[in-house]
Amino acid sequence: MKIAVLSGKGGTGKTLVSVNLAAAADQAVYIDCDVEEPNGHLFFKPKKVKTEIVSNRIPVIDHARCTGCRTCVNFCKFNALAYINKKVKVFEDICHSCGGCQLFCPEKAIDEKDQPMGKIESGVSENVRVLTGILNTGEASGIPIINRLLEQGVVMDSQEGENTNGHTVIDCPPGSACSVMESIEDADYCVLVAEPTLFGSHNLAMVHELVTLFQKPHGVVLNKCLEGENPSEAYCIENQIKILERIPFDHKLGTLNSNALIGVREEEDYQRLFSTLLQRIVREVTYETTTDS
Repeated sequence: MKIAVLSGKGGTGKTLVSVNLAAAADQAVYIDCDVEEPNGHLFFKPKKVKTEIVSNRIPVIDHARCTGCRTCVNFCKFNALAYINKKVKVFEDICHSCGGCQLFCPEKAIDEKDQPMGKIESGVSENVRVLTGILNTGEASGIPIINRLLEQGVVMDSQEGENTNGHTVIDCPPGSACSVMESIEDADYCVLVAEPTLFGSHNLAMVHELVTLFQKPHGVVLNKCLEGENPSEAYCIENQIKILERIPFDHKLGTLNSNALIGVREEEDYQRLFSTLLQRIVREVTYETTTDS
């Protein structure tokens, strides 16, 4: 089962929920798709770490063969190619590596080169296989790294064999941009994490709209709950969204989190809390599957 954990902004507790859900499972694959600022590995501290470089394929123009027909320029909808001073110029930062320019060039004057854009680190932390995507500074998009992470996650998940208690937990980037869409595309269930503030409810509404658009089964974890008014809870009630858990504003859990420790592995109370949350998610997915069939 693939569980994607989202939040409308950073700092809501998305990684807190993600790492503890993965640690609470009998076996899990944890995928950190927040490639601009990954931090799940700080909690898991994986061992036997292996690194894979992820590259874009960038067009290279053979100016001796190019006739200036502009077929490639006209094809590129991202404006990554331009015809300047009788030569085709490549703007590498906005190239989407689709390969169309090379395919349609009538003179076969376009080749491709590998351009490293980041890396993936994979390792093991007790019952969890940890995959971390790291985008190089200055890169415009981390989607190729996210796609490669999810591909590796499928392979790792299949290696768990017949263990039905194994789960894949996807720690998504914050917000609702393209990178989040890629992260949730194949998810079986989406967990939305929200804070008990007006700003939190606004950002909850953004990711709720996204998962609804993708027709993903979903529920909400309300984090840092205090007594009194909770706008995010009110939003859930108003929109009939399942509230999976209310995590209280807890100094002990906050301290563990600040010290990059996983609550499930440190305290029995947190083991029970996140194990129960995981069981609720599994029941929700089972119910959705039964209903659809």
